[in-house]
Amino acid sequence: MSSADPTAAGAPTLKLAIIGVGLIGGSLGLCLKRALGDKIFITGLCRTERSMQRAMARGAVDFAGDDLENVVGGADIIFLSPPVLQIVPMVEKIAPYLKNGAILTDAGSTKSYLSEHLRPLLPEGVTYIAGHPMTGKEKSGVEAADPDLFRGKAYVIVPTGAPKEAVDKLMSILQYTEANFTTLDLATHDRCAAVISHVPHVTAAALVTLLARTGGDREACTRLIGGGFKDTTRIASSNADMWADICMTNGPAIAENLRALQGILGEVIDACEHHDRQFIHDYFTASKRIRDGLLENAAKEKIDPN
Repeated sequence: MSSADPTAAGAPTLKLAIIGVGLIGGSLGLCLKRALGDKIFITGLCRTERSMQRAMARGAVDFAGDDLENVVGGADIIFLSPPVLQIVPMVEKIAPYLKNGAILTDAGSTKSYLSEHLRPLLPEGVTYIAGHPMTGKEKSGVEAADPDLFRGKAYVIVPTGAPKEAVDKLMSILQYTEANFTTLDLATHDRCAAVISHVPHVTAAALVTLLARTGGDREACTRLIGGGFKDTTRIASSNADMWADICMTNGPAIAENLRALQGILGEVIDACEHHDRQFIHDYFTASKRIRDGLLENAAKEKIDPN
C-alpha cells in the first residue's frame, strides 16, 4: 500500500473511489482534480506498488492502495473501470465497505449484463447508475490517461431505477468531463454499442489477421503499409482483456451485426467476381454520403447533459 493516508487530506466536499486507475479511470481522476482541486479527494484501487506510485505520480488520485476498505470506505461515488468481467467480482468484494447513500457507476462497454448481475449485490441504500463513456485510445494504462479524454465525446447514462437525487449528484461531478451526455435503455445501448464500437474493433483485428495470413506475400504487403491500413486498424492495438470481456458479455448483439456485415461483404464479393462496376460505385458513393452526413451532423449536435 502507498504510504499516503486518506484521512490526512482535510475535509473535501466529496470522496471518489476509482476502481481501475488505467486509461479511463485515470483520465477521470485527472479531469476532476483539475476542475475541483481540494474539493474532491480521490482514492484509487491498484494491484501493485508500482501501479500505485504511477497513479499518484500522474496526479490521477490523491491516495492509491490495495486495501478495499481504505479505498472505498466512506466514498460518495465509486467509479468502476476494470474489464467488464472483473466488475461483478469486484463489487462482491467491496459491497461490505460501501456506505449508505453511496453511488456506484461504471465505464463498462456492455450494460445489460452488468445491470443484471450488479443490482442483486448492492447493500440497501447503495445506488447503481450504469454509465459508458464512449471514448478511449489504443493505448492503455494510467500513463496514457488524459484529462480531456471525455471532452466532446458521447457518454451514455442509464438511470433506470435510480433516485433522481442520486442521478443529479453523479451528473454534478461528471459534468466536468465536458462529455456529451445522453440516456438510453440497457438493450438499446448494447445494440448500438455493438454497431458503432464492438464490431469495428473486431473488424480492425480481422484486417490485421488477414495481413498476418497472407502467406508468402506478407513481407511485401508489410512494406506497403500506409495511412489507410494504419488508420483503419489503429484500434486493433487496444487492450485484449477488455475486448475479450466485451465479446463475452454482448455476444448476441455482436454476432448479429457481424453476420449483417458478413452479408454486406458477400454482396461486394459477388459484385467483384461478376465485374459489376455500377454496384461497386453505388456502394462507395452511398457509404461516403452517409459518413459525410453523420460527421456533419455530429459536429453540429449538442446533447443537453440534463
